[in-house]
Amino acid sequence: MSKCEQCIIRQFNALRALQKDDLIRLSGCKTTHTIKKGEVIFEEGDNVNGVYCIKDGVCKLSKLSANGKDQIVKLVVRGDLLGQRSLISDEAANLSAVAVNDMQVCFIPKHEIIHDLTHNINFSVDMLKDMAEELKLADNVIVDMAQKSVKQRLAETLLYLQTNFGEDDNGFLNIVLTRDDYANIVGTATESAIRILSQFKKEGLISTEGKQIKIEDSKALKLID
Repeated sequence: MSKCEQCIIRQFNALRALQKDDLIRLSGCKTTHTIKKGEVIFEEGDNVNGVYCIKDGVCKLSKLSANGKDQIVKLVVRGDLLGQRSLISDEAANLSAVAVNDMQVCFIPKHEIIHDLTHNINFSVDMLKDMAEELKLADNVIVDMAQKSVKQRLAETLLYLQTNFGEDDNGFLNIVLTRDDYANIVGTATESAIRILSQFKKEGLISTEGKQIKIEDSKALKLID
């Protein structure tokens, strides 16, 4: 089990503001978990009672709509903290978290994070900055849903995945999502997402191999209207 004070992952989130003694204390109380692809980390309505630091892997945060369909609101990646909003508001989780691929996560109990929030102003400010960034991204999603077509949103999703996750040696996106996932990200029916992806493929914008997608013409995807 890696020690928090030696872990490079903390440089990507609010934990970077903690001093060595605080990190040693966290190391003594955290628990490290392997989460398999498709497993639930927590569900909407659960009491999380701490935060998860994502050491490796990706999970999707989703909200169940009134019609029973999941809306994916964010992909949480290596270096992110998960559950801090519920912790600070002292409310049950507003979203569900499910592993997109195999993950390694460290769980830090609530009372330890609260201790650092009340004793370290830099940590508190960094945590607030992270949540402010999340709110900004949520604002952008709301605007995109209202003003952009499903085709535009799907093209932008593909470009986002290319930018943030990169490509493997064969040029395929490093993250593999199901067609349901793509539909739930852009807010459409799975059949519609499949149809648009097929259209992109026919037009030479992407190519596919099973669930894997390769972007062939990123410039053209940016021009989709």
